[in-house]
Amino acid sequence: MSPKSYIFSMFGSSPIRPMQQHMAKVQACATQLIPFFEAVNAEDWAEARRIQRTIAEMEESADQLKRQLRMSLPSGLMMAMSRRDLLQVLTMQDRIANKSKDIAGLMMGRQMRFPPNMGSMMMAFVQRCIDAISQAQIAINELDELLETGFRGREVSLVESMVTKLDEIESDTDRLQVVVRDAMFALEKELHPVDVMFMYQVIDWIGDLGNLAQRVGSRLEIMLAR
Repeated sequence: MSPKSYIFSMFGSSPIRPMQQHMAKVQACATQLIPFFEAVNAEDWAEARRIQRTIAEMEESADQLKRQLRMSLPSGLMMAMSRRDLLQVLTMQDRIANKSKDIAGLMMGRQMRFPPNMGSMMMAFVQRCIDAISQAQIAINELDELLETGFRGREVSLVESMVTKLDEIESDTDRLQVVVRDAMFALEKELHPVDVMFMYQVIDWIGDLGNLAQRVGSRLEIMLAR
């Protein structure tokens, strides 16, 4: 069966359901970072390795669906949204899964553990970024309703409120990232310089999760404006 036939046999003629399915896979992948960080903080490297492999498998599953969907999208969708819009949303979703895999892979490869007094703030930071991804998924799940209403009426207001909440959550992630970086700066002289460099890299990548989730919402706003 061709990729196009496979996608449409699963989801019908509309690409919206596979888009939502992809976002669900992405959200599940990113959410695994919470137990991953818990295992790392506890220095349970066997459990951390197991979860890291799970994240990699989930990212690959999402990647396969992304490739199938890209190949299946017709060049001229008779819909209230363009192929370009859908592909850009798909790209943002894909980057969330990729970044999640990168975070777990780097930390596992180096057996990286943040200083103990940063453990709770790192967990709060990760959790809020996952909250942003979950909120983006909620908004994406409204795409089929938007399509049915022709991007008009109460459904538009509902999605706009969801995107506004997403922006608020992402602002929280920015604030938490500043707190984490300040804590890292205060401790960095006590740590090996190479470890510090990679810790800052992980902090930036975690922040990217929130930013990418917000970009999914921004793309939806552009689609609503059209």
